[in-house]
Parts: sequence; C-alpha cells; structure tokens
Amino acid sequence: MIRHIVTFQFSGTPSERTEVAQAFKEALLALPAQIAELKSMEVGINENPAETWDLTLIAEAETMEDVAKYSAHPAHLAAVEIIAGHKAQRACVDYTI
Repeated sequence: MIRHIVTFQFSGTPSERTEVAQAFKEALLALPAQIAELKSMEVGINENPAETWDLTLIAEAETMEDVAKYSAHPAHLAAVEIIAGHKAQRACVDYTI
C-alpha cells in the first residue's frame, strides 16, 4: 500500500486562499467514489495562522502505478483545475506502508 501525501501553498489574500482550499478540499474528497484506484482520501485545511502552507491531502492506493492512474484520471485533473493560478508551491511524498 502506498501513502501519497501532498501539501499545497496557495497565493492570494488569506480569504482567497481559504476559499480556494475549501473548494479544492470538497473536490478531492469526492475522488475516492470516482477513482477505483484510490482506497482512501483525507484532506485538511491549515488552521494555524502562523504557518504558510494551506492544505494537505493524504491518499492511499495499492501501488505507485495506481497513484499514477489517480493522478491522470479526468476527475483528478478537474479538481486540480480549481487551484490553477493559485498554486504557489507543492510538496509530495509517496511511501510504502
């Protein structure tokens, strides 16, 4: 099983960043019902105003190939469009659990 963790920092005012994060969270949480390769998805929006990262997702899939299928799936690509023009930084770690 692969755990896929991605953290995002968005650009804009604090309220714009929160709005984008909330819309992205909702879209991401809908993905396990649409993408068979996803076994689970957890998404959190940062509540600590002293930190600059906005959202983290934790997903699980059986293999790295399944992570690649999830990443290329049209439903995932549509979710990513929500943050187009707002993504300042992204960090990702994938590891076997």
